[in-house]
Amino acid sequence: MTSQMAMSEFLRQFDVSGYVILKGLLDSQTIHAAREAIGVLVEREAQKLIKAGTISKPFRDEPFESRMFRLYEKSLDTAPASWRPELHLPGLFDVFFCAPLLDQVEAILGPEIRLYPNYAARIKLPEQRLVLWHQDGGYTEHWHKVSAGDVVELQMVNVWAPLVPTRVENGCMQFVAGSHKLGLLPHEQREFYLEIPEEHIAPHAERIIDIELDPGDVVVFQNMLCHRNVPNRTQTVRWSLDWRYQLASQSTLRAEKGYIARSQKEPETAVHSASEWGRLSFC
Repeated sequence: MTSQMAMSEFLRQFDVSGYVILKGLLDSQTIHAAREAIGVLVEREAQKLIKAGTISKPFRDEPFESRMFRLYEKSLDTAPASWRPELHLPGLFDVFFCAPLLDQVEAILGPEIRLYPNYAARIKLPEQRLVLWHQDGGYTEHWHKVSAGDVVELQMVNVWAPLVPTRVENGCMQFVAGSHKLGLLPHEQREFYLEIPEEHIAPHAERIIDIELDPGDVVVFQNMLCHRNVPNRTQTVRWSLDWRYQLASQSTLRAEKGYIARSQKEPETAVHSASEWGRLSFC
């Protein structure tokens, strides 16, 4: 993805399909550091449960893929589904501020890029609730009213990366390829999430794609692409990270402002190091 032709193909696929899979974009050191950072949070959970008397041992001998499941095996309903403010750990800096990834994003958004204040680690435990068909634009108000009768489209790029091999069996994501061109579809409120009713997805069923990835792979996708995940039928956790980049000159439409990931105009405003990221908070 370094040549002009490769970048042209990246942009073509992003426009036509609504997503691009970047195989092996994150190196093994970055993935190791991210898993170590998540391990710190898992250890916090273990200590919390031991203190509460819920479990008697921290299961430190369990592999990364299964430890969180063992901690909550007898009380899955009480387990966290995601972490957000907790992600200000030095080991996650090279994920969110990966230079080769920002090069790709810059081709879409330009050089002024904000890490949008919606970044998460997803803890998909066996048989836990599903994320239903939706467009992220259904949550974030894809169109921003700027004055009477005028709107501007939010310029945003979504990113998803697994920390374990992700297959249909353990709950991979699915995309409806090209569905970002359908516009903002109706969403209905369910117990935990919004859902696009099935009648709006059914006509495009032949374009549903399983997004099976390995650690190091990254998928970049449109804010209006229809996506969901499937059930985790294994006895392990499908660990993943998701985050978003936004054109920095636009409002986040939230109280939180996020952080500058790259800036040509004011490079000093960007987050530049793992230690700096670790000192910051979710805001």
